[in-house]
Amino acid sequence: MNTSTTSPILGHRDVTFEVPDPNGELEGVNLYQEVQRPRLGPPFVRDTGGGAWRLTFARAEIDRMEYMLEFVRAGNSIEWTADPGNPLRAPGPFGDKSVIEWPSYEAPEWLAGGLARPGRILEGTVDCRPIRASLPVVLWSSHGTGDDQPLPLLVAHDGPEYGQYSKLMMLLDHATSAGMLPPMRAALIGPVDRDEIYSASAAYGRTLAHDVLPWLNRHAPIPQGRRFRVGMGASLGALAMLHAHRTHPASFGALYLQSGSFFRQRFDKHESGFPRFRRITRFVGRVLAASDWSHPIPITMSCGTIEENLANNRVVCEALRGQGYEASLVTFRDGHNWVGWRDTFDPHLIDLLRRTWA
Repeated sequence: MNTSTTSPILGHRDVTFEVPDPNGELEGVNLYQEVQRPRLGPPFVRDTGGGAWRLTFARAEIDRMEYMLEFVRAGNSIEWTADPGNPLRAPGPFGDKSVIEWPSYEAPEWLAGGLARPGRILEGTVDCRPIRASLPVVLWSSHGTGDDQPLPLLVAHDGPEYGQYSKLMMLLDHATSAGMLPPMRAALIGPVDRDEIYSASAAYGRTLAHDVLPWLNRHAPIPQGRRFRVGMGASLGALAMLHAHRTHPASFGALYLQSGSFFRQRFDKHESGFPRFRRITRFVGRVLAASDWSHPIPITMSCGTIEENLANNRVVCEALRGQGYEASLVTFRDGHNWVGWRDTFDPHLIDLLRRTWA
């Protein structure tokens, strides 16, 4: 069966889906979304004529929504698919998802026109004894810069994903070409066993400070002073950047943390099945319990309006401010995804880099 749908019908307060099924070949249809729990659901309802399945889903505090459909066939056979009737897609590490954009959503202007002045790219690997692995690195340099020229550096966890799904290098190309940022480099660091090394791991903290950053110092020299090296990450990658800063304060001069996985024992029981849940909660607990900190740096945080992480990000931001950090939290009307993170880069990432490197 080649099942299709009608394009979602957007209302101001909801969205309506319809899956045609004139021959009655489907046993059920479910919506997979990250707006509310349970993630799988609510189920579609077959109309009285039996020719289609329909669902009206309430709009949350969002302007954009990623989703998939589950088709249940005879014998409880399951098919996961993007919405065949909706051509709008968002790529991701686990495949494409369908996308809804309400009229209030606006994509960043810098996406139009492609690269202005493509910079140089160097690919390499860093041997890391503490985690017994080699980490891949993509090193981007803005147009017209020399190999040995000391330049400000942005270091990104989940770097290849930031480059592919959030267009980070395109944003930096745009910003440096327009004079919004100075000539610079970006190190896009890829993880190995992400759930392990990004979960407040002391071994990874040592790896970053004693293996990765020295490698970068050789291949991407910075001007004197830690403020010329800024770290960024999303989800567990954001948690790992904050952990690296707290355990090795000389590593970074500022941080850009997106939808950080700042789990807390009391409030995040739904995450308790994560293997390193308790290690994360212990670290976050220490951050929240500290009354001050001797090495505060500028930190900009961002989180989606519908994310379960939002409350934790707010609490962590407030704690950091109380410890002397120049910390702020911005929200975006989307969920936990690469496009939502992308849409905060201009102006918030650009502003942080510009202020830090001034």
